[in-house]
Formats: sequence, C-alpha cells, structure tokens
Amino acid sequence: MAVLKVKFTKTKRDKLAQILWILNWVSVVSGIILFSLGLFLKIEIKKRNEVMAKGDVNSVPNMLISVGVIACVINFLGGKICYDCSDANKFSRWKLLMLPYIICTFCFTFCILLGALMCYTMRNELEESLYLGLRDAIKFYKDTDIPGRCFLKKTVDMLQIGFQCCGNNGFRDWFEVQWVSARYLNMASKEVMDRFKSNVDGKFLVDGVPFSCCNPSSPRPCIQYQLTNNSAHYNYDFLTEELNIWMKGCREALLDYYTAIMRSIGIAALLIWLFELSVLIGVRYLQTAMKNVLMLGDLQGESDGWLLENSFVETAKYNINIIKNLGKANQISTVSGMNDPNIDVQNTDCGKNNVTTKSIPAAR
Repeated sequence: MAVLKVKFTKTKRDKLAQILWILNWVSVVSGIILFSLGLFLKIEIKKRNEVMAKGDVNSVPNMLISVGVIACVINFLGGKICYDCSDANKFSRWKLLMLPYIICTFCFTFCILLGALMCYTMRNELEESLYLGLRDAIKFYKDTDIPGRCFLKKTVDMLQIGFQCCGNNGFRDWFEVQWVSARYLNMASKEVMDRFKSNVDGKFLVDGVPFSCCNPSSPRPCIQYQLTNNSAHYNYDFLTEELNIWMKGCREALLDYYTAIMRSIGIAALLIWLFELSVLIGVRYLQTAMKNVLMLGDLQGESDGWLLENSFVETAKYNINIIKNLGKANQISTVSGMNDPNIDVQNTDCGKNNVTTKSIPAAR
C-alpha cells in the first residue's frame, strides 16, 4: 500500500510544478547562504590560526562550503526539471532521471543535516586545538627575534586585548613560562641571576603578566608584576577577585566566541535542511503523479502521487534484498534442485552413429 497517497488533477499538477520551480530557485539562494556561512567560519578560524593546533577544526566550514556549492547545482537542475514537468511531453525527457535525481538530492539533504549537527559537536575538537595552540603561543611569546615566531607576541597581545582575556586557562599561566626575552634582562643584576638559578630549567620566571592582560576599566593603575606579593603594593590583596587584570582565560573566551558562531550557523543549516526536505517531498509527489498519468494515458485526467509505492517495511525489505544480491550476480547458483547446465551435461555419443548391427550367422 502506498504511503501518503494524494490524488492530483491536471490543475494541481501544474500548480505544484510552478511552486516547486520557484522553491528550487529559493533553494539556490539557500545554497549561497550555506556557502557564505562556511566561508565566514573558515575565515574566522583562519584569523586565529596561530593560536590553534593543527586538527580537524576546518572540517565543518569545508563541509558547509561544499554543500553550499552542491546545493546551487542540484537546485538549479531541479528548477529546470520542475519547469518542464508542467508539460507531460517535456517530462518524458526527464522520466528516467527523476528517481536518481531524487535519491541524490536525499543524500545531499542528509549532508546538510550532518553539517548542522557537526556545528554542535565541534566544541571538543576546537577546545583541544585552542588549548595546545595557546600553550605553544605563550611558550614562544618571548621569541621576537626568531623567524617563524616573531609574530606571536603581537598575536597574543592583540588576542588578550580584543577578547579581554589573559593566559590560556588564566593569568597564572604566565607564571610558568619565561615570557620576557633575555635581551631585555640585565644579566649583571643579582636579582635576575638569582631568578635564573632558582629555577631547575634555568628560566626567568616572575609572578607577572604582559601589559595586554591589564583591564583599562580598572580605576587603579595596572599591577603587572609581583601579583602574589601583597606587601609590594599598597592596599592590595591578590586573593581577592579585584585584580585589575583580565581573569578569564583566552581559551574559554575564544571557545565561547566560536561556539556562539557555530550555534547560529547550526540553526541556519537546520532551517535550510527542513526547507530542502520539503522541496524534495514536493518533487517526489510531482514525479510519481506525472509517472502515473503517463501510464494511464490520459494527460488531462487525475493521477495518484505518493512518497513510497509500498509501506516502509516492504520498501526496506526490498532494498535490503537488492543490497544482499549485489554480490551474487556472478555466482553460480547452488540451490538444491537446480542444476548448472554447464556442469551437469548428459554424456552423448556424438561420434557414433545409432545404427543397428546385423548378426553374422554361425557356420554350420
């Protein structure tokens, strides 16, 4: 029994073809939107590529860009098909291509859904990439004279100023790395040498942060150095949350920023998926209705349209049997009771003539 059968008159078929023609052109615009969203996300990730480790963070924007391009092509072709379906004679040219087109479009709409879901599942990969990338960027912050790393100081400073953050997880990350270049340290100073000697790795570690961690909204002048020394500053307690530096880590700030973008893109992709799915359903009804009217031979009469010719269970069984039999096309049947004509051939005496022999009378 057909699933969701609908009866179409000639007028309804023509109106459905015209509406689908318009909707397919709208779908071309939605494909451009998907492409633009993927390109925007790719550019935003590229802007902070220096503080991200290499990984699969570009998989979502690349998928959105690819799906957007495919959407434009498929829906442009769909618009042409739906326009020709208003005429039964023109539909004959597309009759054999309609079902493969619908199957390909269904797979394409599934890719849109997959891209939308990936926008919500990308957070873990992005968080790991930011953690590793920011860790290395902070580690090489001081290397302003080394090619390939000289830009990291400016990148990290602009990042901390723009996103109002400090460090990877927080401002204490700067206590664990030497972020001041040795060229700016007075090696003749006893205090500097004592700091080098007090560290196992021979690094110049201080309880201070770069200037870009300072909060300009604080009424107090920025305290960058000796953050954990209450006696070094008047009316100061580092255990309180009233420090005049940014408290949020840059990983969290960037993660919130990208999560908000991907959440918006995911919602837009889901809406486009629902729209594409509705268009696909309409194309399926149009295809079955036009196919049935050609079989009936009355181009002006009524015809039935449906989503599936048989029930879901029967359709599933039929497709499963097709898949199972794909690898058996060239195999020799071994079913009991069926003989292979190339093997079980009865022997025949082709070289002998079936001639009756006469007996020779015995001598008397």
